[in-house]
Amino acid sequence: MRHKGVTPDMERQKSRAVSLGEFELLSSFIYRKTGIRLESQKLYFLTTRVNKRMDIVQAESVADYIRILRFGDPDGREFQNLINLLTVNETYFFRDFPQLQAFAEHCLDEVITRKIKEGNRKLKIWSAPCSSGEEPYTLAVILHAMIDNVDDWEVEILASDIDQNILKLAEGAVYDNRRVRDVPPEYLSRFFQRRRDGKYLVNPEIRRMVTFEHLNLSDAMVIRKRKGFDFIFCRNLLIYFDDISRKNLVDQFYIALNPGGYIFLGSSESISRISTAFRVKRKGGYFVYYK
Repeated sequence: MRHKGVTPDMERQKSRAVSLGEFELLSSFIYRKTGIRLESQKLYFLTTRVNKRMDIVQAESVADYIRILRFGDPDGREFQNLINLLTVNETYFFRDFPQLQAFAEHCLDEVITRKIKEGNRKLKIWSAPCSSGEEPYTLAVILHAMIDNVDDWEVEILASDIDQNILKLAEGAVYDNRRVRDVPPEYLSRFFQRRRDGKYLVNPEIRRMVTFEHLNLSDAMVIRKRKGFDFIFCRNLLIYFDDISRKNLVDQFYIALNPGGYIFLGSSESISRISTAFRVKRKGGYFVYYK
């Protein structure tokens, strides 16, 4: 009977598997730099992403890769490459329509009416994270559709994300049928151009309203510089943070908002569990948080 023993391939697979100890090191390192907390059930998810980066940087083992991140990555470029793989960017235009309807038909109208009375025609919105651009472009479409003479307004939509690769896709503003499936037909024909390959390009007047920026929301020094917003959209992000990181970020958002400004979270998220600073009211059958 032949004894097979441990083959080189078996040894290689073992060295590429993220152990529980290595997972703790990596997750703690990621948390300190981004505020994102990876739970233990994400072990396989992290392993597959780390293995991809190991192939590119030619790391012999997970331990070698961790050493590269900690001591051989002075400009943070490799860490950014890993984060680009870890962030989830599944989204589409007009996602969570009831919330957008409350924003468009009630909250936006209230803010616009107040600003006109004050003689102020500046409107600032922050989409964080913006992912591949569907959300900020959706907001720009809504502004065009809902505001009379929108060109008379100074509109600034800041779209930020930690993933540099996804920001490049967002700036390209090209989307397949799946991404635009919920765009109302009249908006699709008015604000998008269908290309020969069947994909859709966002029209220039919409793209001009959005500014994309690479931004780490756990960087308090950078976040403090963002102020004067009338609306902040931070949907489906806080679920990746722990309680401390959530509170720190929400506190910064509160400072960034103008008085009377609104913040919108994902449908499964609640600010009332994190901060008592925001007030809540019902707008068009939808509960919204405001400063």
